[in-house]
Amino acid sequence: MLSKISGDDDETRRPLPVSGMLAAAATLGVGLAVLITLTLVGWIAAPRGALGTGLPGVFRTAAQIWLAAHHAGFSWPGGQLGLLPLGLMVLPSVLLYRAARWMARDADLRLRLPARLPKNSPKEQANARRRAQLVLVAQAGISLAAPYALLAGLIALVARNEITQPFIGEALLSHFVLAFLAGVLATARTIGSWRSMLRLLPERVRAVTVGTAVAVALLLVAGLLLVLVAVVVNFGQVRELTEGLAPGFVGGLLLLLVQGLYLLNAVIWGMSYIAGPGFAVGTGTLVAPTGVQLGYVPTLPLLGALPDSGPVPALMMAVIALPFAAGAAAGVVVVRIAPSPSYEAAPLWGFVTGVTTGLAAGLLAALSGGPIGGARLAAVGPSPWEVALSVCLEVGVAAGISAGLANWWLLYQGARGRGPIARKLKHRPQGGRGDRQGGEQGRPRRVRGQGAAGPLDGRHGGRHPADPGDPATTGRTSTPQRRPRRSRPRRAHSALTRPGSRAATSSTSRTTAEATSSTSTPTRGTGTTRAVPNPGRRSRRAAALPRRRP
Repeated sequence: MLSKISGDDDETRRPLPVSGMLAAAATLGVGLAVLITLTLVGWIAAPRGALGTGLPGVFRTAAQIWLAAHHAGFSWPGGQLGLLPLGLMVLPSVLLYRAARWMARDADLRLRLPARLPKNSPKEQANARRRAQLVLVAQAGISLAAPYALLAGLIALVARNEITQPFIGEALLSHFVLAFLAGVLATARTIGSWRSMLRLLPERVRAVTVGTAVAVALLLVAGLLLVLVAVVVNFGQVRELTEGLAPGFVGGLLLLLVQGLYLLNAVIWGMSYIAGPGFAVGTGTLVAPTGVQLGYVPTLPLLGALPDSGPVPALMMAVIALPFAAGAAAGVVVVRIAPSPSYEAAPLWGFVTGVTTGLAAGLLAALSGGPIGGARLAAVGPSPWEVALSVCLEVGVAAGISAGLANWWLLYQGARGRGPIARKLKHRPQGGRGDRQGGEQGRPRRVRGQGAAGPLDGRHGGRHPADPGDPATTGRTSTPQRRPRRSRPRRAHSALTRPGSRAATSSTSRTTAEATSSTSTPTRGTGTTRAVPNPGRRSRRAAALPRRRP
């Protein structure tokens, strides 16, 4: 739909705020159309009144689901609803990303990059261009997020009814944050590739960001494996809960869809279990490697994979080592991207990666849990601050140790002329600005008052590193540099050198006599002599003249 309202001519390019407003409106329209269709199917299959009364009730229910997809909570007379499926965020995220890509193409953000940069060093020019790109990316994100949040506020007002009332503040904040992140990623991706998108960040920040992403990804993968193993082991109990609900064919499909949407919540709960604090399924309950204590559990078939109350086998305590392994991998990644010149700085940056990983894990834990009404189900899910503290310590310590060891190994390899550090130093000019010594071409700098055989160099005792007299370079020969070609100046014809004049004739005859000057050597066996050309003068004259290319 967005492609039909876009223009290919440069004169039809819209301003960035206008493109952002169109993209936000199109995203809301497509998303609500999809949810209204699914809600209408459920309204037909489910008992009447479960999803609203009439078509207005169906639309209001679809609007509430759209708000829940952005993790906006609700309040009802019995309490609050905060345990929302994170899988619903996939739909608005994909729509926002595609809309932001269209917005970047429609506003032609590539032409908005600065064409003229300050005439300074290449490093300063690269920094200026990176700052301009970051500003442009932020402007694009705000241009999409601001109208998107305003439209979400209107939807929150329409979705109110006598039972459920959405929190308008949470709706505005969640819509703005999600749209801003999608707009930033899509715009940066439009400007360049994913690698160039990461290069917009400084080197140290980029290393910490990638290390945090690696650690969080490994923890989530470990949580997913734990959930799959638990479902396979307790599959009989999951089937009994499903049969007890008797949803029917259409209801079974909707139930399967709801459980799939809550799968990401279960994966984050598995990550919290691996980290140590575990999670709760109600007030006074705990599921952790140290033990399981359960009570009343909601009748969701996915919760049938929970273990029975009681002590946990000692083998399950081995899962606590997984965060340390994720931290070790993250520390190595940080050092590979941005190695430190000192041995003390690398462990510090590894621990900083652990801190950012703990913050990210705490945020995911907060999003995955929440209340389901009041009383006993007021606390469901992991504790955010406990998960953040545990992951910070476990991943931070392991990342600091692995970063220190990896950085020491890289420095050791660099000292021996191997590894990535040695390759960087090999292609980096050794001289400063305005100093040609040790540059990219390896041509030594000539010092006034000194011959070409021994330019000054304090690092090699007054000799050039390629000097054959240097003991450090014995057995190695330096490659002679080719002298630059000099153009031969054209001589103007004067009265003395004009062809046909007497001076020109005498000069030509003198040059011919010099060129044909020879020495007489006796010929063996005869008394005669033959002329041998003099090679010295001719060779010097020929060497002085530049060679002509064929």
